[in-house]
Amino acid sequence: MLGHKEDRMQIEEYLKKQVETCQCLEPVLQESMAYSLMAGGKRIRPMLTLAFTRLCGGDAEKALPFACAVEMIHTYSLIHDDLPCMDDDALRRGKPTNHTVYGEATALLAGDALLTLAFSCLSQAQLPADRIVRAVGELSHQAGAAGMVGGQSIDLQSQGKNVPIETLFRMDTGKTGALIQAACVLGCLAAGAEEPAIRVAREFAAYVGLAFQIRDDVLDVTGDANALGKNTGMDEERQKSTYVSLLGLTKAQKQAEELSEKAANALQIFGDKAQDLQDFARALAKRES
Repeated sequence: MLGHKEDRMQIEEYLKKQVETCQCLEPVLQESMAYSLMAGGKRIRPMLTLAFTRLCGGDAEKALPFACAVEMIHTYSLIHDDLPCMDDDALRRGKPTNHTVYGEATALLAGDALLTLAFSCLSQAQLPADRIVRAVGELSHQAGAAGMVGGQSIDLQSQGKNVPIETLFRMDTGKTGALIQAACVLGCLAAGAEEPAIRVAREFAAYVGLAFQIRDDVLDVTGDANALGKNTGMDEERQKSTYVSLLGLTKAQKQAEELSEKAANALQIFGDKAQDLQDFARALAKRES
């Protein structure tokens, strides 16, 4: 299991406290924010932040604001991704999507509010100011047009088209990989790590992000909707190019496994301290949810 067993509980408590005390002016908006933020999920990104903080010799508890800021941005992206103008999904984490419960306008605002709350969280970290400033720069870069939002735009422009695999790599490096990179790098920054460790974190995250997305494409074909908490077969229905459609199921799965192994190998510089993260990376290619 990635991280310490207390990590998940601390993450949940911190997220809950932040959304309950955010001084929201409208109860329905606050309810909508909490609906998606507290809907569960694997919490991979904040767990990665805490894991890299420990790996680099830092205090994981002090890194909680960094970790949860990444999760808030991830949640906002899911709310917006599910909207009718994007992927128009009705199910997320086994529950009706935000806009199907609260309406499109409130869902849009809930995503916006979580995005801004994320940066409020960063500012609350009990860490040296220079680390917080670097974290703000890293997260805003990876979450914006050069990262996650840019990747989503490529996705929208690619629907209904046969795109080359290079475009898929570029899209998923942004859409999926950028926030994973932010999570890992913020963990290093919280610990005050030097540049060599940050470079390794970026390399690890790049492989993990692509492996995660390729396995996601495989599960969209082979996975169980109940286990995944979302509908399957949607990529084909939307006429989206995927690693499965371009490489075939077997080659796509092999690619995910190779990338997972590269991610694990990237951490060899840390020795046995990185075992949990290496196990996590190798398990990605075999995950069922």
